[in-house]
Amino acid sequence: MAGHTENSITIDAPFDLVWEMTNDLENWPNLFSEYASVEVLSREGDTTTFRLTMHPDENGKVWSWVSERTPDRRKRTVRARRVETGPFAHMDILWEYAELPDGVQMRWIQDFAMKPDAPVDDAWMTDNINRNSRTQMALIRDRIEQIAREREDASVASSR
Repeated sequence: MAGHTENSITIDAPFDLVWEMTNDLENWPNLFSEYASVEVLSREGDTTTFRLTMHPDENGKVWSWVSERTPDRRKRTVRARRVETGPFAHMDILWEYAELPDGVQMRWIQDFAMKPDAPVDDAWMTDNINRNSRTQMALIRDRIEQIAREREDASVASSR
C-alpha cells in the first residue's frame, strides 16, 4: 500500500505574490508554523537542495531531512522529493497553482510510502499529512492575504 493526499486552498492575492512567497525557501520558517529552519545546501539550475528542520514535537524530538525542489513558473508547478527519506520509502510532492476568479488555488499532491520498520503506517501518515496540510495551507493563505492587503493599502495611500 502507498499513501496519497491531495489538498488545496484558494488565496485571495495576486499570482506573483503567492508564487514568490511560497517559493521563498529561506522564508519558510515565517510562512509555515512547523519549520524551525531551512538551510539551502545547493542550487543547480532551477533545483534547490535544502535541509528542513521542524520544531520539536510533543515528545521533544526534532525531525530534520533533506529535500530537493524544482519550480516551473511557466507551468505553475513545483516538483519536490525527499532526498533523505527518514521513515519514508519515498516522498514525492507536486504543488500546482491555478488562477481563479477569486484568487490563486494552491494544490499539494503527495505520494509516499512508509518503510516497513517505520513507527507508523501509510494510513496513519495519510491522515496526519491531510490534517497538517489543511492547517499549514490556512496559515499560509492568511499570511499571504495579509501581505496582499498591506501592499494594496500602501499602493492606495501612495496614489493620494
